[in-house]
Amino acid sequence: MEEEISIKINIEDRSYPLRVSVAEKNMILQAARTINEKSKFYRENFSVKDLQDCLAMVALEFATSKSSNVYEEIDGQKEIEEKIQDIQSLLIEALS
Repeated sequence: MEEEISIKINIEDRSYPLRVSVAEKNMILQAARTINEKSKFYRENFSVKDLQDCLAMVALEFATSKSSNVYEEIDGQKEIEEKIQDIQSLLIEALS
């Protein structure tokens, strides 16, 4: 079992204590930085004053990005399956 450490992340000037594995530490700190950067972008570019609204927009952006990646992965899998079927058909035809 990997050792866990205590860290604090800050999101929009609020501190959140976490226990994470050593391997996750840098990823989580980077994620917090990204959230703060995106929230700042919404505040500065869309005149959003309420931090909760900024964070909701950041969450929506991440969720749609994740959903988009899932759909791209599914499309890629379908394409691979079609190519495998084509190869199988060619092999069957060649062996007949």
